[in-house]
Amino acid sequence: ALAQGDSVLTVADIDWVRFAQTFTAQRPSQLLVDIPQVAEALEEGARAGADSPLCRQVEAAAPAQRRQVLSQHVRALAASVLGHAGPDAITATRPFNEMGFDSLTAVELRNKLSSSIGLPLPTTLIFDYPTADDLAGYLLSEISGVEPGTAPTHLHALPADAGDPIAIVGMACRFPGGVSNADQLWEMVVAGTDTVGPFPTDRGWHLDTIYDSDPDRPGTSYVREGGFLYDATRFDAGFFGISPREALAMDPQQRLLLETAWETFENAGMDVGTLRGSNTGVYAGATIFDYLSIVNHSSADVEGYIGTGNMGCIVSGRLSYAMGFEGPAVTVDTGCSSSLVALHMAVQALRAGECSLALTGGVTVMATPGGFVEFSRQRGIAKDGRCKPFAAAADGTGWSEGVGVLLLERLSDARRNGHRVLAVVRGSAVN
Repeated sequence: ALAQGDSVLTVADIDWVRFAQTFTAQRPSQLLVDIPQVAEALEEGARAGADSPLCRQVEAAAPAQRRQVLSQHVRALAASVLGHAGPDAITATRPFNEMGFDSLTAVELRNKLSSSIGLPLPTTLIFDYPTADDLAGYLLSEISGVEPGTAPTHLHALPADAGDPIAIVGMACRFPGGVSNADQLWEMVVAGTDTVGPFPTDRGWHLDTIYDSDPDRPGTSYVREGGFLYDATRFDAGFFGISPREALAMDPQQRLLLETAWETFENAGMDVGTLRGSNTGVYAGATIFDYLSIVNHSSADVEGYIGTGNMGCIVSGRLSYAMGFEGPAVTVDTGCSSSLVALHMAVQALRAGECSLALTGGVTVMATPGGFVEFSRQRGIAKDGRCKPFAAAADGTGWSEGVGVLLLERLSDARRNGHRVLAVVRGSAVN
């Protein structure tokens, strides 16, 4: 403005009490800090807030109970805005937008909270603090003037240490043959169980025409067996606060990763809720995205969910979002090596101090028989659907599905935090 010489002298009668408190609700403003009327208005607002009944109730509560008092208050107001009978209808750890809040009701809740606490609050309040518990922590810091309590040490980035071994502290998986945990996987390997089976019957595959022994016939596969997760169509959408319509549009690979990731933390003995806001990283390997072709030709009303349900970047991003992680979220597609590359990147991130916990693994679900058809044309698939590595009888690859997830932590942190160590990664080898 000075360089162009374009300035305008304006006389304005500003209501500083209203303007300053609203304008600085999100963060202090260097533009206004030197205006005496602004400082006076902000001090007046702070005094009014301290005298509000809610603030007095919080101050009277035991320090350990103050956040709970505010969380209960937030839940009561949120229930009122949504038309519920009471606070029990609002879950303290569930995001507001999953319970029906939109931009209009978000502002309404902000206004109610601002009135009850006696302090100006930002219009983006419930988007910045998406759960009642998160919001209660922010309100407590506003009332007390003290920053929210820090998370446990192991949730913060640490100094880089290239020589620190990495511990596997949790794992979960689902593989063909009914394998639903690591113990069952080990038992299957020890027993040498054959888990290859016929094509699934609930995916809309044209089983009566897809098979043809002639490898040159277009649109067919000369193989009719593989390793399948026959329950891949099942998903507990309600558990994750996902509507049936959105769940239908989601790639089954996203659904399986959500469930398996949750089971990984259970296996590690960790409460996922305590990790919200932590710098936990997510590194997921995924290379097949053929569910999109099904959704695009579906008659179901799923528009608005197709993109987020089928984009590769959302495979890792959904895990971070659903569990409240704020560390790196990376989806890796390097073909058959995707899961191993994801593991490598997670290990490197931990050693570099980019995150202190890392969720990593990979998932494959074949929504269509396209892989079988394509490799039949190339004659690259074994006729019986079974790999025979290092054998004279080897005649091609075999396709299989599965999902496996590991939770990684620096070995020194795992020991300090009392976490069970299942295996140790040194360099690029798992010992």
